[in-house]
Amino acid sequence: MPSSNEPFTQAANSWDLETLYSDLSSVKGKCLTPVEKRHLRGLLCGCSPAEIADKLGKNGKGVETDLCATVYRYVKSLLDKSDEKLENWRNISEWLDDAGYKNQSIKVPGLDLSPDKAVVNVTNINIENNQLVIGIKVCIPTSENPDSLEDEFNNLDNYKSN
Repeated sequence: MPSSNEPFTQAANSWDLETLYSDLSSVKGKCLTPVEKRHLRGLLCGCSPAEIADKLGKNGKGVETDLCATVYRYVKSLLDKSDEKLENWRNISEWLDDAGYKNQSIKVPGLDLSPDKAVVNVTNINIENNQLVIGIKVCIPTSENPDSLEDEFNNLDNYKSN
């Protein structure tokens, strides 16, 4: 996970970066460099190579050249698209989305279901009648007031499942 002072950290909200980094590292034969990860996150945030360069204070042509020699090549190899022409930098995020690297999110009006807002607590794990039974409490905030989250979570004890 990128640190908070790294650029393009919002990519972690929508993409399974750890799996993607690992899979691309396997294709490359060694770990991705911090620069490769940064450029990839920029693409996943919807930035063009020129926008990535601008945000990083780099030369646009240099970033584009780096992407062609590294990230583009790794993604094409990973997804077995070596014979396909990269028509647009957006192809990378589209291909990765199609391959399942984008986190699936559920949209419910009035609820914030983002992972950093919802709270999940495993209450117990038992084996009953040759079945693994896992008790889970889930709290999804229904208001903008973060202080009410703890109250909402604690109120889950009042609900019993059959």
